[in-house]
Amino acid sequence: MRELLERVYQIMGLYDLVEIWAAGGRMREEIECILAAKFHGNKELNLGIWGLVPGPVCIIGITKPLKGLSGKRKEGKSRNENNGNDCSSFIETDGSAMYTILAIEEAVINGKSSGTLYKKKRRWYIKFTRHHSHPRKDNAMTERGREIAPSTYNLRRLLEYRFKNERLEMFDGQRQLVLILAQFLIKFCADDDEVIALLKRLDNSAMLCLGYSRHSEEYRNFSTLFRSFMAELQVFFQVRNSKCSLSPNELVAVFIDLFLEILEDILRLQPNFILRLKDSIQTLKMELKFLITFLGDTPSQPIELETTKNVLADIEAVANDVGSFLYSFFFVTDRISVTAMTQTLSDLLGNVVHVKDKIREHCITVVKILPSGMTPKTAVVSLFLVDSILDDIKDLMNQKDDRIASVKDQIQTIHQELMFLRSFLADMKAGRQHPELEDFFIQIRDIAYEVEYVVSSFAPVWYLTIRLPQVMEKINLIRIRLQEMKKKHDAGMLKDAEYPSQQISLQDQRAHIGYEIVVGLEDDATKIKDQLLGETKQLHIISIYGMPGLGKTTLAKKLYHDPWIVQKFDKRAWCVVSQTYRTRNILINILTSMNELNEDAIMDMDDDNLGQKLYRSLSGKRYIIVMDDIWNVNAWYDIRNYFPDNNQGSRLLFTTRHKDVGTEASAFVNPLKLLTEEECWGLLQMKVFHEEPCPKELMDVGKKIARNCDGLPLAVVVIAAVLANMEKKIKLWKDVAERLSSHISEKSNMYIDKLQLSYNYLPMHLKPCFLYFGAFEEDREIAVRKLILLWVSEGFIEKVEHRSSEDVAQEYLTNLINRGLVMVAKRRSDGGVKACNVHDLLRDMCLRIAEKDNFLKVIQNQLSIHEQHQRLSFHSPSIPSFSRPFGLHVRSVLGNLPDPSTFFFSNLKLLKVLDLSTIDFTLYNPTRMEALLLLRFLTVSSITSSIEILENLEFLFVDNREVVEIPENLFKMVKLRHVHFRGGAQFSKSWRMRATKDEIFHGSNLEKVSSISIYDESDEKILRYSPSLRRLKCRVAIFWDSSENNYRYPAFNFLNELESLSVSFRRSYVIEDPNPDLTNLPLNLRRLTLRNFNLSWKQMKIIRELPKLEVLKLRNGTIEEKKWDTSEGEFEKLIFLELDGVQIEDWNASRDHFPKLERLVLRSCHHFGIPSDLGYCQCLLKIDVQGCAKSVEDSALTIKEEQEDYRDDLEVIVSHS
Repeated sequence: MRELLERVYQIMGLYDLVEIWAAGGRMREEIECILAAKFHGNKELNLGIWGLVPGPVCIIGITKPLKGLSGKRKEGKSRNENNGNDCSSFIETDGSAMYTILAIEEAVINGKSSGTLYKKKRRWYIKFTRHHSHPRKDNAMTERGREIAPSTYNLRRLLEYRFKNERLEMFDGQRQLVLILAQFLIKFCADDDEVIALLKRLDNSAMLCLGYSRHSEEYRNFSTLFRSFMAELQVFFQVRNSKCSLSPNELVAVFIDLFLEILEDILRLQPNFILRLKDSIQTLKMELKFLITFLGDTPSQPIELETTKNVLADIEAVANDVGSFLYSFFFVTDRISVTAMTQTLSDLLGNVVHVKDKIREHCITVVKILPSGMTPKTAVVSLFLVDSILDDIKDLMNQKDDRIASVKDQIQTIHQELMFLRSFLADMKAGRQHPELEDFFIQIRDIAYEVEYVVSSFAPVWYLTIRLPQVMEKINLIRIRLQEMKKKHDAGMLKDAEYPSQQISLQDQRAHIGYEIVVGLEDDATKIKDQLLGETKQLHIISIYGMPGLGKTTLAKKLYHDPWIVQKFDKRAWCVVSQTYRTRNILINILTSMNELNEDAIMDMDDDNLGQKLYRSLSGKRYIIVMDDIWNVNAWYDIRNYFPDNNQGSRLLFTTRHKDVGTEASAFVNPLKLLTEEECWGLLQMKVFHEEPCPKELMDVGKKIARNCDGLPLAVVVIAAVLANMEKKIKLWKDVAERLSSHISEKSNMYIDKLQLSYNYLPMHLKPCFLYFGAFEEDREIAVRKLILLWVSEGFIEKVEHRSSEDVAQEYLTNLINRGLVMVAKRRSDGGVKACNVHDLLRDMCLRIAEKDNFLKVIQNQLSIHEQHQRLSFHSPSIPSFSRPFGLHVRSVLGNLPDPSTFFFSNLKLLKVLDLSTIDFTLYNPTRMEALLLLRFLTVSSITSSIEILENLEFLFVDNREVVEIPENLFKMVKLRHVHFRGGAQFSKSWRMRATKDEIFHGSNLEKVSSISIYDESDEKILRYSPSLRRLKCRVAIFWDSSENNYRYPAFNFLNELESLSVSFRRSYVIEDPNPDLTNLPLNLRRLTLRNFNLSWKQMKIIRELPKLEVLKLRNGTIEEKKWDTSEGEFEKLIFLELDGVQIEDWNASRDHFPKLERLVLRSCHHFGIPSDLGYCQCLLKIDVQGCAKSVEDSALTIKEEQEDYRDDLEVIVSHS
């Protein structure tokens, strides 16, 4: 079925989406007829497969449109109301998907329709759309008249399902080999290549066959065409040039990898005639892997040398021999001679031995004329990154590998030498930063990478015995040079760093986190605020436009949080659109911003239902929606029907860098201008000195720096952060001014060179952390907890005794925020950073530096077999690459991973970070992940018991949609510290059964787990074997305690290290819920969240007396007698209190009961007011009231009025949504 859906996906585009669904039944039977319809007018149609008639006829119903030509919503109409009984028309097809797809192709080519495919829970959905009547600008997808790309869909379907018992193929499974090569041709050959034209004809012929018997003329035509195609394939079993420019090494490696893929499938299929040759074929496979390894290793790189050219020619000849062998015996339809195959394979292996002898001679010869260090170069290095690589080498030494065992002493010697050089450099660096020292760090790091590559490769022992001594010679040369430099260092003769990176203390920095300064935008803010608060009752769109870095988003945020705006509008929402947007994501962001949607609800709703929910939630309300960074007016047209104009004075605020977006959609267009020199200087002073005056000796040079920022606020902010983090010396400031004035770039890259100064002045250890932001998609809010774990996994973070790596990483992030390079997107309840992002210009700068230095590459089209970049980030779910990365240089794979058949994971042995969350493991099975011995961080969509083979795994994120079972061996993984199940998890049945028998389990080292179910006594017993837990999120239920003979909730007091606990209580259907036994809460708790609770006064008193509690969140629950009285001596350390949907009617408290409270949040509370005396809490900075009753709102506003005479630092926000 997947092939059919892939074909539909391939021929359809993606605009705003209207769902077509298949209801019930078996997928393959129902989707045989996907859809076929002639679209008329400009109506958006909601289509559904209402049923299948037994026999050749399918009926596709077309329901009444939800929206008509006018664009106005027809009230009261929904998909469910139409329910298929009132179809405006229907289409009959012959029941085969082929003619249906032809109708789709015709509609797409004629510019009439488009759609896409997705899977939700156990159903497949196809989203389908008509085109809008308004013009779509700057969108390549509008070129619908272009020729449909070649595909093997019909060919695959015919070969796999209709020819199972035919004699078209010489052995079972041969069709699969043909399909492998066909897919390679599509990606390797130009569109006008003759073989591509033949492949298209063959695919079309296969389509025609599906409607006829095997004795038909169509079948005979297909068989003839298939044999012609097989004959044409012969030339592709020889190395030949491609449509992409490749180096000679890579071109040969691409073909060897193709032959490897075919060999792997042959061994999997195991046709009976190869049984005697199975071992020889396996040997050939390993020899080819070695050849690819060599083609990516240092000795093969100087291709200008005659000796290298000769070796490369010999390897190409072997590759061609392998191709001839494969074609002659596995891609023919005639009977073959096993004796001839045996002889050919024997001769082939003999040729490989001869080539290996040539490689041996070459490696010994070429090292004498090679420059030191031919591994991929990157200037991005840190002391802690070197430490991480050396740790990896140590892990590699301990592998159970016969090859490594024989050279273990050599590897150990190299490791010791590198450790010595690292310590030697660290001691010299402790004084001052020198560029020569950084160069040595890079050389040591590159040698460590080279050792990793060679040891992890598929090279035989003899190759290791040649290459490792060569690496040792490089180390000896570095040692000699380093000793010479040590003499200069001791004599004070080393050159100072080009970009000194002095920094202020973290204590000083924390005070200024999130300190927003708006300069030069005061008049704009006043004007736009008046437009937002105007008396006009109609829905108005207001735009802010200007070039990147002018402060559009900053101004919009200031207005969005303005107390007058918050108080006037019933509903507020913020969403980021970006250059590449999805309508679904925009709708979800708006709904979640208004707290109208949770993650579980999202998965159960299609786009139209999301839009209808948005429409209903806004109906009758005065609302303001901010659409930040909108590039194309189509993003607005795609969702405008979901915003009711109900004459309530609602507003939409756009920020855009394109004037035409504002003029086409908006009633008010507000351009932002560059700052004047005086405004730049004013902003610079405030960012550097805050309320202190600028020293007189720095005035002139400071004004010059401000002038050189060319009026761009972002440039002023990041350069000010550079100045704030260095000594206030005129010499240093003059250096910054000179460097700024020297950066004169092309208009397309304007300001990026100036902004790069902020990167150049970063301390060495912060540079990789900052560049890592380039891996994330534009405008994406990045979860800080996940970002920090990624940094730790990559080896960017210093290992500090008695401190966790996560805490150190948090300091790194704080430093980057204070330098103006990273923005805070969301804060946690305790004031920490929950989510962050970077400005578009800074992200562009990250990508430019990261790609130039081989640190990181965003993959959008071609993937190299010998990928030189250490980190790959995929921003497209489909990569038209003809090669799989044989990436022994690749350390991380992030983003939307394409079809995992593109990857052969045993070829990526050095991966530390792998994100597979976009892959459905029910459809795919990535090959040989057991080879990923160094993997530290893994994101998957499902989990299996084989996870334990990843023995170095520390962080596991399971992006599941439904509750999954936790395999028992997960808790046996010694290094695993963090596990997160997005959709929840429960212990496996076998594990729980063993727990009921009081069996003893292996203790785990887990520190953080979420979200798991603890529903009975056996679950609690299993949890007891994780005594190191510091953070736990769980769902609990009441259960029978066999030892105490009563019902109770699970206890947590055995988790002595627990600092954060989130508990959701499940309703009991056994007995009436008792009050949770909170006497069993750990005394170390700093954060406590309770959901769906029923607490007595006694239980509340236990919570209040937790000695270290700083954050308390009570959500959707009741307190006994709906009354809450607090007393002095309780909540002594509480800084954050949230009451969300708490059912109480009386709250009695005073300032003395919450001596350190900084923030109070109330949501959906209706029957009580805030005690007025809380306004006098000395530490209280913010009261946030959202969607509460008028009595609660009035009590908050009363506190604000009372405190205005005493203080100006208390912020009170009252929001109706």
